[in-house]
Amino acid sequence: MSDEESGANGGAAGGPENDGQRFDRLPATAEDRVVAGRPTREEVVEWWEERYGLSPETWDGHTFWEKGKGKIWAFAGDLVSPNPVEAVGMRVIRARQEHWKPSTDAVQRFCGEATRNVVVLEPEEAERFVRGEDQELERWDGDWGYLVAAHEFEGAREPIGVGLYLHGELRSTVPKGRQEDLS
Repeated sequence: MSDEESGANGGAAGGPENDGQRFDRLPATAEDRVVAGRPTREEVVEWWEERYGLSPETWDGHTFWEKGKGKIWAFAGDLVSPNPVEAVGMRVIRARQEHWKPSTDAVQRFCGEATRNVVVLEPEEAERFVRGEDQELERWDGDWGYLVAAHEFEGAREPIGVGLYLHGELRSTVPKGRQEDLS
Protein backbone atom coordinates (compact mmCIF):
# COMPACT_ATOMS: atom_id res chain seq x y z
CA MET A 1 0.00 0.00 0.00
CA SER A 2 1.39 3.42 -0.92
CA ASP A 3 1.71 6.34 1.51
CA GLU A 4 -1.13 7.99 -0.39
CA GLU A 5 -3.43 5.02 0.15
CA SER A 6 -2.47 4.53 3.80
CA GLY A 7 -2.53 8.21 4.73
CA ALA A 8 1.05 7.98 6.05
CA ASN A 9 1.89 11.50 4.84
CA GLY A 10 -0.92 12.92 6.98
CA GLY A 11 -2.62 15.97 5.49
CA ALA A 12 -4.10 18.84 7.52
CA ALA A 13 -7.25 16.84 8.22
CA GLY A 14 -5.33 13.62 8.88
CA GLY A 15 -5.73 12.37 5.28
CA PRO A 16 -3.04 11.92 2.67
CA GLU A 17 -1.54 14.98 1.02
CA ASN A 18 0.21 15.65 -2.25
CA ASP A 19 3.92 14.76 -2.39
CA GLY A 20 5.38 17.22 -4.89
CA GLN A 21 8.54 15.17 -5.39
CA ARG A 22 6.93 12.20 -7.11
CA PHE A 23 4.41 11.31 -9.81
CA ASP A 24 1.07 10.05 -8.56
CA ARG A 25 -1.56 8.70 -10.93
CA LEU A 26 -4.75 10.73 -11.03
CA PRO A 27 -7.73 8.87 -9.61
CA ALA A 28 -10.29 7.79 -12.19
CA THR A 29 -13.24 9.58 -10.56
CA ALA A 30 -14.06 11.81 -7.59
CA GLU A 31 -15.13 8.69 -5.64
CA ASP A 32 -11.59 7.34 -6.04
CA ARG A 33 -9.87 10.57 -4.85
CA VAL A 34 -7.85 10.26 -1.63
CA VAL A 35 -5.74 13.44 -1.89
CA ALA A 36 -7.87 16.55 -1.44
CA GLY A 37 -7.81 18.85 -4.45
CA ARG A 38 -6.20 16.36 -6.81
CA PRO A 39 -7.94 16.42 -10.21
CA THR A 40 -9.36 13.17 -11.52
CA ARG A 41 -8.87 11.58 -14.92
CA GLU A 42 -12.57 12.16 -15.56
CA GLU A 43 -12.24 15.90 -14.77
CA VAL A 44 -9.18 16.30 -17.00
CA VAL A 45 -10.81 14.58 -19.98
CA GLU A 46 -14.05 16.55 -19.47
CA TRP A 47 -12.10 19.84 -19.26
CA TRP A 48 -10.40 19.24 -22.61
CA GLU A 49 -13.75 18.32 -24.15
CA GLU A 50 -15.68 21.27 -22.70
CA ARG A 51 -13.00 23.91 -23.22
CA TYR A 52 -11.53 22.87 -26.60
CA GLY A 53 -13.98 20.33 -28.02
CA LEU A 54 -11.48 17.46 -27.94
CA SER A 55 -13.05 14.03 -28.13
CA PRO A 56 -12.58 11.98 -24.94
CA GLU A 57 -11.09 9.28 -27.19
CA THR A 58 -8.11 11.61 -27.70
CA TRP A 59 -6.88 10.39 -24.32
CA ASP A 60 -7.45 6.66 -24.82
CA GLY A 61 -4.27 4.81 -23.93
CA HIS A 62 -2.95 7.71 -21.80
CA THR A 63 -2.56 7.76 -18.05
CA PHE A 64 -2.55 11.07 -16.14
CA TRP A 65 -0.12 11.95 -13.38
CA GLU A 66 0.41 14.82 -10.95
CA LYS A 67 3.81 16.01 -9.82
CA GLY A 68 4.15 19.19 -7.86
CA LYS A 69 0.99 21.06 -7.06
CA GLY A 70 -1.30 20.83 -10.07
CA LYS A 71 1.22 19.97 -12.77
CA ILE A 72 -0.62 17.29 -14.74
CA TRP A 73 1.24 15.03 -17.14
CA ALA A 74 -0.08 12.58 -19.75
CA PHE A 75 1.78 9.38 -20.51
CA ALA A 76 0.97 7.01 -23.37
CA GLY A 77 1.42 3.95 -21.23
CA ASP A 78 1.27 2.78 -17.67
CA LEU A 79 3.57 2.81 -14.63
CA VAL A 80 3.36 1.88 -10.98
CA SER A 81 2.06 4.66 -8.72
CA PRO A 82 3.54 6.50 -6.95
CA ASN A 83 6.62 6.91 -9.09
CA PRO A 84 9.77 8.89 -8.16
CA VAL A 85 11.01 9.48 -11.74
CA GLU A 86 11.92 13.04 -12.78
CA ALA A 87 9.63 13.18 -15.82
CA VAL A 88 7.09 10.99 -17.54
CA GLY A 89 5.30 11.77 -20.78
CA MET A 90 4.26 15.37 -21.41
CA ARG A 91 3.02 18.08 -19.08
CA VAL A 92 -0.49 18.88 -20.33
CA ILE A 93 -2.18 21.16 -17.78
CA ARG A 94 -1.45 23.38 -14.83
CA ALA A 95 -4.42 22.72 -12.54
CA ARG A 96 -5.28 23.39 -8.88
CA GLN A 97 -5.98 27.04 -9.63
CA GLU A 98 -9.13 28.91 -10.65
CA HIS A 99 -8.45 28.66 -14.39
CA TRP A 100 -6.64 25.61 -15.69
CA LYS A 101 -3.94 26.36 -18.26
CA PRO A 102 -2.96 23.94 -21.03
CA SER A 103 0.72 23.58 -21.86
CA THR A 104 2.13 24.71 -25.19
CA ASP A 105 3.29 21.15 -25.89
CA ALA A 106 -0.17 19.70 -25.24
CA VAL A 107 -1.86 22.27 -27.47
CA GLN A 108 0.61 21.64 -30.29
CA ARG A 109 0.31 17.85 -29.94
CA PHE A 110 -3.41 17.34 -29.26
CA CYS A 111 -5.35 20.43 -30.38
CA GLY A 112 -5.18 20.01 -34.14
CA GLU A 113 -8.72 18.64 -33.85
CA ALA A 114 -9.95 21.26 -31.35
CA THR A 115 -13.36 22.67 -32.25
CA ARG A 116 -13.80 25.36 -29.57
CA ASN A 117 -11.78 28.31 -28.33
CA VAL A 118 -9.37 28.25 -31.27
CA VAL A 119 -8.33 31.61 -32.70
CA VAL A 120 -6.82 31.37 -36.20
CA LEU A 121 -4.18 34.07 -36.61
CA GLU A 122 -3.26 35.86 -39.82
CA PRO A 123 0.42 35.52 -40.86
CA GLU A 124 1.52 38.80 -39.24
CA GLU A 125 -0.43 38.00 -36.07
CA ALA A 126 1.10 34.52 -35.89
CA GLU A 127 4.60 35.98 -36.29
CA ARG A 128 3.99 38.41 -33.42
CA PHE A 129 2.51 35.63 -31.31
CA VAL A 130 5.52 33.29 -31.65
CA ARG A 131 7.84 36.21 -30.82
CA GLY A 132 6.01 36.40 -27.50
CA GLU A 133 4.26 39.70 -28.23
CA ASP A 134 0.83 40.62 -26.93
CA GLN A 135 -1.54 42.16 -29.49
CA GLU A 136 -4.96 43.72 -29.85
CA LEU A 137 -7.39 41.25 -31.37
CA GLU A 138 -10.83 42.82 -31.31
CA ARG A 139 -12.22 40.40 -33.94
CA TRP A 140 -12.35 37.45 -31.51
CA ASP A 141 -15.92 37.02 -30.28
CA GLY A 142 -15.52 33.75 -28.36
CA ASP A 143 -14.69 32.99 -24.74
CA TRP A 144 -12.12 34.85 -22.73
CA GLY A 145 -9.33 32.92 -21.09
CA TYR A 146 -6.82 30.46 -22.48
CA LEU A 147 -7.24 29.87 -26.22
CA VAL A 148 -5.55 27.68 -28.77
CA ALA A 149 -3.68 30.02 -31.10
CA ALA A 150 -3.49 28.50 -34.57
CA HIS A 151 -2.35 29.45 -38.04
CA GLU A 152 -3.18 28.15 -41.53
CA PHE A 153 -0.13 26.34 -42.90
CA GLU A 154 -0.17 24.68 -46.31
CA GLY A 155 -3.96 24.46 -46.24
CA ALA A 156 -4.26 23.00 -42.75
CA ARG A 157 -4.93 24.67 -39.41
CA GLU A 158 -1.98 24.09 -37.09
CA PRO A 159 -1.98 24.93 -33.37
CA ILE A 160 1.06 27.07 -32.49
CA GLY A 161 0.55 27.75 -28.80
CA VAL A 162 -1.56 29.01 -25.93
CA GLY A 163 -2.83 32.55 -25.80
CA LEU A 164 -4.62 34.34 -22.98
CA TYR A 165 -7.46 36.48 -24.33
CA LEU A 166 -8.69 39.33 -22.11
CA HIS A 167 -10.33 42.67 -22.90
CA GLY A 168 -9.66 42.56 -26.65
CA GLU A 169 -6.01 41.56 -26.24
CA LEU A 170 -4.36 38.24 -27.06
CA ARG A 171 -1.42 37.66 -24.76
CA SER A 172 1.21 35.24 -25.95
CA THR A 173 2.26 32.60 -23.42
CA VAL A 174 4.95 31.12 -25.68
CA PRO A 175 7.81 30.26 -23.29
CA LYS A 176 10.81 32.61 -23.66
CA GLY A 177 13.10 29.78 -24.72
CA ARG A 178 10.74 28.83 -27.55
CA GLN A 179 9.97 32.28 -28.93
CA GLU A 180 11.03 32.77 -32.54
CA ASP A 181 11.49 35.64 -34.96
CA LEU A 182 10.00 34.39 -38.22
CA SER A 183 10.28 37.64 -40.16
